[in-house]
Amino acid sequence: MNFELELKKHTDEVEEMISRYLPAEDGFQKTVMEAMNYSFLAGGKRLRPMLMLETYRMFGGKSKVIEPFMAAMEMIHTSSLIHDDLPAMDNDEYRRGRKTTHIVYGEAMAILAGDGLLLFAFETASKAFMTEPKNPNIGRAIEVLASKSGIYGMVGGQTVDVELEGKPIPKEKLDFIYRLKTGALMEASMMIGAILAGATDSEVKRIAQVAANVGLAFQIEDDILDVVSTTEELGKPVGSDDKNHKTTYVTIEGVDAAAKEVETLSERAVEMLDSFVVKNEFLTELLFSLIHRKK
Repeated sequence: MNFELELKKHTDEVEEMISRYLPAEDGFQKTVMEAMNYSFLAGGKRLRPMLMLETYRMFGGKSKVIEPFMAAMEMIHTSSLIHDDLPAMDNDEYRRGRKTTHIVYGEAMAILAGDGLLLFAFETASKAFMTEPKNPNIGRAIEVLASKSGIYGMVGGQTVDVELEGKPIPKEKLDFIYRLKTGALMEASMMIGAILAGATDSEVKRIAQVAANVGLAFQIEDDILDVVSTTEELGKPVGSDDKNHKTTYVTIEGVDAAAKEVETLSERAVEMLDSFVVKNEFLTELLFSLIHRKK
């Protein structure tokens, strides 16, 4: 398998699926829709909806019921990026190679766009009931989407990150932040894919462990790239962590040790994935590729 060609094909497929769920830019409130769509269509790896789709396929899923959840997941992720970039948070001017939402539309409209995407995500996910109105797994999937996005997931991790900004952070608290702030949405993505495909409770639990390792590895790699990459290659300013006096895996362990941690976590995730009877070769390659990414 030529992974790069397959990745491009899968990314295009995901992009086409999720873009269909964006709001029309009309009405007196159309500015917020424009800001939402500007942020959503800024590009990116579409990693979370891709993980969801490939996990769904791995467990034998074939319905379109997965599509509104894929779009909803990317909306939630994009909402978090809009808010992360705000002056009150990371105060970044570029994201995915483009001016950030608050730079283009102003801070107030960026806040509304982030809120709009977060709420529209659940409106979008609920459309799955129109595809399979009697599927009880849709309710379970919405519960996972909500819990992993909120105070016990992404928002909870972000809260601890904000409270400890500029302060020394012990490794166990940094792990907590990363597992919630970044890992929770990856866990939700793979769990939802498994749940909607009819996986057993045990399988859903194991796939969540795979995703937890991937999420932690992904965020540590982000720390490394912030130090060793360039703005052109990364698509956003480098050195942001240092500018904001953030404790990261690199500040605690150094680049080399952090890189070994990424490799260990990624290999552990791939081994766990290989232990399933059902297989998805592309999904395995996708997870392993995270340790070699450049952006």
